[in-house]
Amino acid sequence: MQHEQPTGPLSTKLDLRRLIMRLVAVVVAMFFFGFALVPLYDLFCDVTGLNGKTNSTAFIPATELVDTSRNVTVQFVATNNEGMPWEFRPEIFKLSVHPGEEIETTFFARNPQRMTMVAQAIPSVSPGRAAAYFHKTECFCFNQQVLEAGGTVDMPLRFIVDRDLPASVNTITLSYTLFDVTADQSEQVLSAASVSMASSVNTATL
Repeated sequence: MQHEQPTGPLSTKLDLRRLIMRLVAVVVAMFFFGFALVPLYDLFCDVTGLNGKTNSTAFIPATELVDTSRNVTVQFVATNNEGMPWEFRPEIFKLSVHPGEEIETTFFARNPQRMTMVAQAIPSVSPGRAAAYFHKTECFCFNQQVLEAGGTVDMPLRFIVDRDLPASVNTITLSYTLFDVTADQSEQVLSAASVSMASSVNTATL
């Protein structure tokens, strides 16, 4: 015996309900993906080595001579991830450097919002094969940046282009994408406060 499928207005209502449930599932998935974007990016680059990801801790240079016979152009690009309202730019957009020479420059950031925000900069190098030869000895990307409402900051960057950079590479582009991680930081603060309160209560009952 075959069951008849609903037809008419009832069938339309069932189809509409299924469509709404699918759309809600997509929205929820996109919400959680947005929070996981930064760690997923880090994991992907660590595993694959793609996208020219550079060192995430300070490079300690060995004593070496500067190759004054060669010049390499280093370009700087600053972009904001979707939803990040900060003003963010390099103070200098292009430098000519000698391999082996330690160079210092700065990036500027301003928080135009009426609240304190926390940001994380994620770097990448192009072409990707140059990433292994681009060493940061100091970088604002090593730590999260906290700015109060209306606050500004000049963020330092020091780097060395390795003397072993392939001769075919004459231009390196260092790009930073700035992410808003305020919500993540707030959750960490609330979690720490809860642990502290629980510890205080336990101590008081002893």
